Order: sequence, then C-alpha cells, then structure tokens
Amino acid sequence: MPHLMKKIELEIVALSHSIAQTHSYAVVLGEVNGLRRLPIVIGGFEAQAIAVALERMQPSRPLTHDLMRNFMVAFNVELHEVIINDLNEGIFYSRLLCSNDNDTVEIDSRTSDALALAVRFGCPIYTYENILDSAGHLLDNSGQKKSKARESEPTAPAAERRPDDLRNMSLEELNTLLDEVLEQEDYMRAIAIRDEIKSRNGQ
Repeated sequence: MPHLMKKIELEIVALSHSIAQTHSYAVVLGEVNGLRRLPIVIGGFEAQAIAVALERMQPSRPLTHDLMRNFMVAFNVELHEVIINDLNEGIFYSRLLCSNDNDTVEIDSRTSDALALAVRFGCPIYTYENILDSAGHLLDNSGQKKSKARESEPTAPAAERRPDDLRNMSLEELNTLLDEVLEQEDYMRAIAIRDEIKSRNGQ
C-alpha cells in the first residue's frame, strides 16, 4: 500500500511548454535535497494559475484558485500538504490534507489544481517513492534555473514566446506591452516580458 511507503518532499523547479502535447505545459517538480525530477503535463489555465502565484503577480480579478483559497481562509480551512498519491496510466492523482478547528480531512484533487493551491498556501508537496521511481528522471546536469525546463524549450509556440521580438523592443515598448498582456490576463506572456525587462535592468 502506498500509505506505508516513504513520503518524499518535492518543489516546483520549472514551468514551461510541454514537448509531449501542444497547448499544454509541463510543471517539473524536483526532489528536495535530491536529484530526481518529476515532470507533469498540465493545461494552460492551470499553468497560468501556478505561474501567477510563483511570480507573486497580482491579477486584476481573482483567478479560480485564488477564489478557492479565499473561501478556505474565510471559513478557517488550512491546507497543510499536497500529496501526489497515485499514478495510473500516465495520470497523476493527488490529495489535499486540510483541517479546520474541528476536523482534518483528505480531499481528492487533480494534481494541477493541487499544485496551484499549494503555491498559494505555501504548503509542502509530497509524493511516494514508488511514484518517483516509476515516473521520475535523474537530473544529469547541474542546470537548475527556475524559468527553464530542459525538456521543452525547442517547441515553445512562437506566438506565446517570441523572445527575439522582445529583445528588439525598447524598454518603453516592453512596459507598454506588459500592461497590455496583464489587461488580457495572459500571465505566462507577462512573465516572459517581465524577465526581459529585468535582464535590461541588470536584475
């Protein structure tokens, strides 16, 4: 039974386009104090939700996961941990360990939703040894930049990335574009623009 197996803590180390499926993203979880990586394919909506929280961006309106967190906080429900507890035919299953003043409960969740909530609550993410054994990859170099996943850089859709376009724009144009994409709630693109602005400012 997986509940008897050793729990391993993970952290989000990368979020990028997936090479496996177009219009999808890969969130790469890394073993805390270890070298194994667990890539999980998620949808664009969930990728945006995770990216917004990781980058501490402030959406003009609460995203669905912000709304869920606000509900939980309003009713004094605390999220203690997320556990990726099963892997079946390539699909990861997760549970949320939550509590209020009277009770502690485990709630089934899609893994992408669980991760989006975990970054909002700042709670730990775990999986079991057998899942990491079967689906994890050993990191074969020391490149651990948060913004880039090795698996997927070549296939990022040009319409969403366009790094050359960004490099050719002035700082003023970049700031104007950043305002526009934030207005459109395209947070993945906003992060790419903000990264370019930071690199110009030597940050």
